[in-house]
Amino acid sequence: MAKVLVLGAGISGHTAVSYLNKYLGKKHEVVMVSPNSNFQWVPSNIWVGVGLMKPDQVKFKLAPIYKKLGIEYKQALGVSLHPEGDAEIDSGYVSIKYVSKEQEGEEEKVTYDYLVNATGPKLNFDATKGLREHSNSVCTYDHAEHAWGNLQEAYKKMENGEKQTFLIGTGHGLATCQGAAFEYVLNIAFEVHKRKLSHLADIWWISNEYELGDFGMGGAYVKRNGYVTPTKIFTESILKEYGIRWIKRAAVQKLETGKVYYENLRGEKHTKEFDFSMLIPGFAGVGLKAFAKDGSDISDKIFAANTMMKVDADYTPKPYEEWSARDWPKIYQNGDYSNMYASGIAFAPPHTMSKPMTSPNGTKIFPTPPRTGMPSGVIGKIVAQNIAHQIKTGKKDHPHEASMATMGAACIVSAGYGLFKGKAAVMTVRPIVQDWEKYPKWGRSIKDTVGVVGTAGHWMKLFMHYMFLYKAKAKPLWWLIPE
Repeated sequence: MAKVLVLGAGISGHTAVSYLNKYLGKKHEVVMVSPNSNFQWVPSNIWVGVGLMKPDQVKFKLAPIYKKLGIEYKQALGVSLHPEGDAEIDSGYVSIKYVSKEQEGEEEKVTYDYLVNATGPKLNFDATKGLREHSNSVCTYDHAEHAWGNLQEAYKKMENGEKQTFLIGTGHGLATCQGAAFEYVLNIAFEVHKRKLSHLADIWWISNEYELGDFGMGGAYVKRNGYVTPTKIFTESILKEYGIRWIKRAAVQKLETGKVYYENLRGEKHTKEFDFSMLIPGFAGVGLKAFAKDGSDISDKIFAANTMMKVDADYTPKPYEEWSARDWPKIYQNGDYSNMYASGIAFAPPHTMSKPMTSPNGTKIFPTPPRTGMPSGVIGKIVAQNIAHQIKTGKKDHPHEASMATMGAACIVSAGYGLFKGKAAVMTVRPIVQDWEKYPKWGRSIKDTVGVVGTAGHWMKLFMHYMFLYKAKAKPLWWLIPE
């Protein structure tokens, strides 16, 4: 009997553990370790943040699902990784600390034959002084619910004739997840207009992107109405339509009550006052430490500087012009320990998709690569498929691959909630990571890269909300729903 341990019950980890259970059945042991008691469908948190969904509509309890599937579930935090074991345990294990009420504070060493690190990101609020205290977030359902409470106060002030300034975007020079913030600013603008309060709202978008529409992918070119349009024009036109002004090439460095301090790529320091803000924090790895059998710290060997796990990527330092699609991982296997994999945001990208930019003061101002949503689910599935293949056949090959430099992705950006008046911007790209050798003109396949805005997109996003929650709950035939 083989034992597979999955760390993290986010989109990638939950996908991986579900498929491992399906492929391996009861002949093998599948264990999930996650500090969270709930699964959350993160793409819908922005609707919680504008009061159009309740937290219970985007989350569900994990324990009943794992009990039904026969997956052992430990509500605990992974503390340290021991891929070689130690003097007492002669196999790889993870040291965990329970956070569940029943076992809070207890520690355990959980052994494994295969490990899937799907711990996701640490929301690095502390990297920007004052961000945690003076801004809002929609990164989790409870953050989004808190943001909605503060947003309602802003609405009430406008209803009483008081003008309000909204500042939405990225809260660090290297932040990613521009898409979530972009959805949020559009939904705020939509709701303000619906309430007939636009004349009292001054809405701003602030971003570390060199040009709007970069989204951490280095931008793209999309087919729209028969024309090829850069996402810069696509994004600017949507913001203008919604009456949103913007600040780009900005690294937010500090927040105080009602004021943000930022630096731009020219090295200039500016401030911007606001009444309500929602700024996405930077991401980092969760900070797992790794130790060899003799107890020596091998964290630098296993993890990159951002504490995300190194996999089968080319991490050789080289100039931006020499980066290649071939640098990106295909199977997400650690290079030093072949029974360890990292999926979703937990793997360390070899480089950014956006060109690195630095101000004259040495401040880095550019988005880091997005790996949320669809890519995370796809990666979680192929990691599960390859591990199951190795366990069942005894072979060490990897018949399944999912490089972000070959896979496509669809992104649906909510631009206002409503059955008949709601809108969404639908954008597809293939591949996610530009391949300038294969597609020298556009970096991607132009026939597969499109962008449209309309009510149909909103219906599609709403349908996907219910469809993917159905899949995540392991309802009948869940595996037929694609990632």
